[in-house]
Amino acid sequence: MTSTTNTTVLLIARIMLGLLFVVSGFGKTGDVAGFAGYMASGGIPAFLAWPVILFEILGGLALIVGFQTRAVAIALAAFTLLAGILYHFQPADQNQMTQFLKNLAITGGYLAIAITGAGAWSIDGFRGNAKTVNA
Repeated sequence: MTSTTNTTVLLIARIMLGLLFVVSGFGKTGDVAGFAGYMASGGIPAFLAWPVILFEILGGLALIVGFQTRAVAIALAAFTLLAGILYHFQPADQNQMTQFLKNLAITGGYLAIAITGAGAWSIDGFRGNAKTVNA
């Protein structure tokens, strides 16, 4: 693929993966108490609801604009994997296992972004910090 194609695909991938967290984070603001209860059901203290919501929104936005992309992608990958394990890993429930596998796939996408970098069309790129790995 050409350099322009690679840059375009990385931008699209960052937008798609980032939107997942931005939309999810903003959605949780409509019922923070309910989200806090859901978190507690997985063993995460309810008082962490707002920090998690802010992490989702800011992490998603950082990925979209390509700011500190590698570190953000690794953090989002870890978060997605942990959420999958805590809330969806239920081998007796096929629906929950499908959700768990979805989390694994998304984690793979974040890890791929962490390895390749943000691409030229990003804040990292404009700052000269977006050296990408050609796969």
